[in-house]
Amino acid sequence: MLSFLPAPLRGLLSTLLLALNTVVLGTILLAFAVIKLLLPLHAVRRPVDHVLNAIAERWIGNNGVWIALAQRVQWRVEGLDPLRYGGWYLVESNHRSWVDIFVLQKVFNRRIPMLKFFLKRELIYVPLIGICWWALDFPFMKRHSEAYLKKHPEKRGEDQQTTRRACEKFSLVPTSVMNFLEGTRFTPHKHQQQGSPFQHLLRPKAGGIALALNAMGEKFQSLLDVTIFYPQGTPTLWDLMSGKIRQVVVLVNELPIPREFIQGDYGGDPAFRARVQAWVHGLWEEKDRTLENLRRQYAAG
Repeated sequence: MLSFLPAPLRGLLSTLLLALNTVVLGTILLAFAVIKLLLPLHAVRRPVDHVLNAIAERWIGNNGVWIALAQRVQWRVEGLDPLRYGGWYLVESNHRSWVDIFVLQKVFNRRIPMLKFFLKRELIYVPLIGICWWALDFPFMKRHSEAYLKKHPEKRGEDQQTTRRACEKFSLVPTSVMNFLEGTRFTPHKHQQQGSPFQHLLRPKAGGIALALNAMGEKFQSLLDVTIFYPQGTPTLWDLMSGKIRQVVVLVNELPIPREFIQGDYGGDPAFRARVQAWVHGLWEEKDRTLENLRRQYAAG
């Protein structure tokens, strides 16, 4: 443990370890990415994807080492026991901080197949990391405003096509498709701006989860409803790096996926869209109650 060191020094060491981990394993991963690019055949793709995922899981495992070195975190994690590594999961969670990514990766690493996140398209240009994300089949999405779509209607549905292509790839190798339904990190300003009906959450967006179900719903064995809570308040990424996080709560609830949502036209069928939105709204109501109960529990204790 490095808790005896000043926080800025712990942050510097964590940053160096993260950078070293990324450069070394990212370089190895790139070598297999070249093979994947030059030989895009199913017979080659399947074993190469297994190797790429194994390298990424090693990267996640190494990150867990410097996280443990930087701080003494009291982890409260519930709901992992029934999960298995060799299946397909649809995973959704509330979103508070960039720290959520490291938390989810640490909690689920080698418990379920590697989490695949939907990323902003601009992130593909991040040096080294962007190419690694591409090689791991992370889907890159380009969000357009409603005003832009009115001027360029041909762009409407672009993200849906990206989602479908990504899910077709995911169906080849056991995968956990991760979706932050709020679409962005929670802040009081965004909460007020949205007029969210929830106390601790932004409004959920059901379109992404509906598309994933439509594309590969038969593969998913269940939905993992994840609730992340930080008793000390929402941390920054620097808080994680410098060892200032003391408690993390992750509650995992495995739920069946309604069969009726596996087939349906979310974009073109208003009745189907309303049913999916009502289901997601119900999940969010329960999550909001869970977060309020956690807030009261830790405030009292």
